[in-house]
Amino acid sequence: MPPGHRHDERHRSDRIGWLRAAVLGANDGIVSTASLLLGVAAANADHGTVVLTGVAGLVAGAMSMAAGEYVSVHSQADVEKADLSRERLELANAPDAELLELAAIYVGRGLDPALAQQVARQLTQHDALGAHARDELGLSEVLEARPIQAAFASAASFAAGAALPLGVALLVSGERLIPALSATSLLFLAMLGALAARVGGARPWVGAGRVAFWSALAMALTTVIGRAFGTVL
Repeated sequence: MPPGHRHDERHRSDRIGWLRAAVLGANDGIVSTASLLLGVAAANADHGTVVLTGVAGLVAGAMSMAAGEYVSVHSQADVEKADLSRERLELANAPDAELLELAAIYVGRGLDPALAQQVARQLTQHDALGAHARDELGLSEVLEARPIQAAFASAASFAAGAALPLGVALLVSGERLIPALSATSLLFLAMLGALAARVGGARPWVGAGRVAFWSALAMALTTVIGRAFGTVL
């Protein structure tokens, strides 16, 4: 490589945090709202009730996703902080043992023992806690838990996803609602699965098929249950 030439690489691991929350939120927004609307519509509810149910589901679901994601990711962040605090204490109390531990990790990865010792010493001098966090604990800034970011991403993506079937319910009524809602929701979900797979580096058609299958099953079950209750009532 010529001197001064920069080799640019594009990796997808830095997208894991927000991508997971966004895809999960949007997928859940479409599936849960569409299933809710289909169940209520199959129970012979009037159009106003169907729409109101969808609005309530959107608001409640977005808040639930935000709270759940925040608590979940915050728990992960607490574990990471506890591990770092413990590692910081061990570095202060037993630096030589920690140095040997770091060198052993590099030997396990294929370095010569002498070279592993040299690398461990230099990394420890540069940033001891960072070296142990990365190579012993498997923690990095790229994969760092960010509770607030995850909560907002989940809530926003859920609301965006839920707005799609809700929009269909606003535009279509009567006997056309159930087939229109089913078809459009599956289309939205397949597109979302394909997009998520493409962004993540996987094959789009695999992601689309996987999401569409499980979503169709969920919507079919709620429609059957709604039809059963509508018949009884």
